Amino acid sequence: MQNTETKPLLIQTNILWFLTLTFSMIMVLSNWFDPRLITLFGFTTDAGTLVFPLTFLLSNLITEVYGYKFARRAIWCGFIFNAIFILYGQLVIHLPSPNYPTNNHLFDTMLAINFRIIFASAISYLCSEPLNSYVIAKLKIRMHGKLLGLRFLLSTVIASGVDSIIFTGIAFYGTMTIDHLIALAFTMWVIKVGIELLGLPLSISLAKKLKAKENIDIYDQSTRFNIFKLDISYTTKDNHIKLSNITPQ
Repeated sequence: MQNTETKPLLIQTNILWFLTLTFSMIMVLSNWFDPRLITLFGFTTDAGTLVFPLTFLLSNLITEVYGYKFARRAIWCGFIFNAIFILYGQLVIHLPSPNYPTNNHLFDTMLAINFRIIFASAISYLCSEPLNSYVIAKLKIRMHGKLLGLRFLLSTVIASGVDSIIFTGIAFYGTMTIDHLIALAFTMWVIKVGIELLGLPLSISLAKKLKAKENIDIYDQSTRFNIFKLDISYTTKDNHIKLSNITPQ
């Protein structure tokens, strides 16, 4: 007879699809606005930095509740949809325009991409997002599921730092002085961590409510964290849900 704890876990969720979809859309939006530099309170950053931290918040939720494997799937969904968006945009601007006056040149200029920035964004994304979910999963085991807010914050501090350094280094090295490069990376990091800090009460509350609503609280104790492995299977022993200990806020 099969051990109850090793039976495959059948995850029936009404919310995971929405979290994955939202994650993918925010990823597309952040990359779309990355080339636009802005100044806030005297500091320079790119516009994508204002929305990109929401991907960390969402991946935190997915990893904390549903497990690293589902967060990894969301990461790849975001990457693929962003690639489709970029490639289709390039196809559109190279299609012939009609023979009467249009504003197509304005649209084409808007969609013309800086491939260096796109490359920088892709590399930093594939490094920072899996790292963020990995840190969340490992800290959850190490801290026995406690100190949720601290775990969310620590993962974002680490992953957003990696993201900012890699992105600015690849995208802007040689186009500005080292001092400006460091200042840009630091500003991006501060904004990302700041947004995560502001959203911490909401993310903690959502994580608790999701666990109670979905009857799931995954611990990645036997997970292989290879980003290129795409399985999403868990066993019943991976689900540590205890409804009596969860109080929705």
